[in-house]
Amino acid sequence: MVTAPPDARRVTQPTPSRLAWLDALRGIGALAVVGEHLTTWAMPWLRPTAFNLGIYGVLVFFLVSGYIIPHSLERHGDVRAFWIGRVFRLYPLYLAVIGLVAVLSPWIPLRPEVPRDASAVAAHATMLMDVVGMGGVLNTMWTLSYEMVFYLLTAALFVVGVRDGQGLLPVVFALIGAVAGLVLSGAPLSGPWPAWASLAVFAVGMACVLSGRAVRVGVVVLGVMALALLLMSSRVPWFGAAVLAVMFVGTAVHRWERGQGRLWPVAIAAVLVASTPMWALNAGWWWVRPQVWSLTIVLAGVTFAGAMALRARRVPAVLVRLGVISYSLYLVHLPVLLVVMHLVGEMRWAPLPAQIGIGVVVLGVVMPLSWLSHRFLEQPMQQLGRRLADRYGGPLRTTA
Repeated sequence: MVTAPPDARRVTQPTPSRLAWLDALRGIGALAVVGEHLTTWAMPWLRPTAFNLGIYGVLVFFLVSGYIIPHSLERHGDVRAFWIGRVFRLYPLYLAVIGLVAVLSPWIPLRPEVPRDASAVAAHATMLMDVVGMGGVLNTMWTLSYEMVFYLLTAALFVVGVRDGQGLLPVVFALIGAVAGLVLSGAPLSGPWPAWASLAVFAVGMACVLSGRAVRVGVVVLGVMALALLLMSSRVPWFGAAVLAVMFVGTAVHRWERGQGRLWPVAIAAVLVASTPMWALNAGWWWVRPQVWSLTIVLAGVTFAGAMALRARRVPAVLVRLGVISYSLYLVHLPVLLVVMHLVGEMRWAPLPAQIGIGVVVLGVVMPLSWLSHRFLEQPMQQLGRRLADRYGGPLRTTA
């Protein structure tokens, strides 16, 4: 999703570089998600209906994560440093936004999908809300659940030595999604206990990893837990598996690019993922109707492939800068939009100048706030994470 590679030094260098095209893709993805929410509320005439603009942006993010995260982990070869970096990359802004939503809750009620008990705290503590069957305090946070599952699975595959040289993982997850769509109308496991159980396993596993004791065992247990949650308690099991297939497509493309894998599994996985809504029992919402879902997937894939093909050329600086602040933009824009909606009310039937004006106002607030949160929260925490990773990272310890 919406995350930068563990090498956060690029965050302070928005000028075009070898990986600037990935930042540009993040910028495109972030703008697409903002555009989906803004046009849905204020400018429906500008919102596309043949495909889902927000899901298009999210799929671009997922492809980027799949492309870069496994490669970065394998290149550095340090699971402990990887997780230190991830924690300081993801959690500070995430927790700050949750705090902001809590402060605003007297005026902007929490989503009904968020349980009104402590199980919601347990689910948010792991970022696994969607795969334990709960909603996030912001509806954009569902993507973080699948990013976390991907990190957990990628780390587990790394420590057991699975590199998927044939690029079969996207096909495996696409097949799992296809079968799950055929036989499951919902999550086999439900209720608050998956959130509590996953929190306990997550806490123990991360303690092993971050302390440097029983790292391999902790990583593998976390990976098994992530896979079990994905299939047994996620809100829509076939969709969760399809998301993982998309992310591993990014990984397969990277391996193919380096001459370490094949490209044909990518095509098979894409066809399976695009086709699953045709028979999935739980596929009633509009953006997974076969035509809309398929076009959304095609557009995300074409965007990623086009950016990759043009990666040697100079990348537009504005997209790179947007990519640099994309995590802040992704999480910050929705609270701002909710506040504006609360203040001005329904805009879908307002006069056109008013719609355009309110859109300009929202963007005029969101962009500076996203830059500020990146500059004064994300960057310092990433720098601290790098220092801690340099100090405490190292080879795997296998004492158990």
